[in-house]
Amino acid sequence: MSPATLRTLIVDDEPPARELLASLLARVPGVQVVESVGSVAAALSAIRQHTPDLLLLDVELHGESGFDVVQTVEPARLPITIVVTAFDDYAIGAFEVAALDYLLKPVEDARLTAAVERARQQLALRESEALGARLRALIDEISVVGARAIPPPARGYLDRIPVEMRGQIRVVRVEDIHFITASGVYADLHMNSSNRTYPVRISMQELEDRLDPRSFMRVHRSCIVQLDQIDYLQRGSGSEYCIVLRDGSTLPLSRAKVCDLETWMGVRPTNHLK
Repeated sequence: MSPATLRTLIVDDEPPARELLASLLARVPGVQVVESVGSVAAALSAIRQHTPDLLLLDVELHGESGFDVVQTVEPARLPITIVVTAFDDYAIGAFEVAALDYLLKPVEDARLTAAVERARQQLALRESEALGARLRALIDEISVVGARAIPPPARGYLDRIPVEMRGQIRVVRVEDIHFITASGVYADLHMNSSNRTYPVRISMQELEDRLDPRSFMRVHRSCIVQLDQIDYLQRGSGSEYCIVLRDGSTLPLSRAKVCDLETWMGVRPTNHLK
């Protein structure tokens, strides 16, 4: 049985990029490119004319934002959207609002094919108004297009963080993060379920602001810990403490945070700053 045809619109301001995407899509069974355009106005016109199922959307369109397409189209008419861009600045915003996928140029055949297959599955399951509203929320989340920071909180705390490694985007669930340590301009996400560590170009302050304080605490200028992973506090020499996690990891604890952590643990705080 042949797959259902995905009627697809390509939006990119560079003709060679549009041609390359069209040629790659031609190799994917069950995809029909209904039009290929290079501006917001042309994209809106094509959506009205063709009502495509899938939208491959570049973000930077000769001084325009591709997200203006998402903002303008009525939710019920908004196609499933895959962001295709040469820049990784927009990944967090895209994943926070559950854009279906995020492809970095140059687009690889395998990644594009996988994204199209996910779009096909999503099309069979999605409720168009709900998905459209989540995609439209991307505009609310990003105050300045291209900013290299997590957008200011508007809909609660982070539950996922996209990680870019070797041209691939991986989504990390916040609940699976064991602890986070500073590493220069990066933060290293240490995972519960494996020994893997994922670097992200996000400041510790931004992460502290966006993580739920009921689950995470910044216990040192270079360390944030998931509270449920703490086994006990270990007193060292003098008034120095460290944190020991359930897996045996040892983390630094600043003197200023001892009382906060003792309060969370239900221990009567003492003055450790004398």
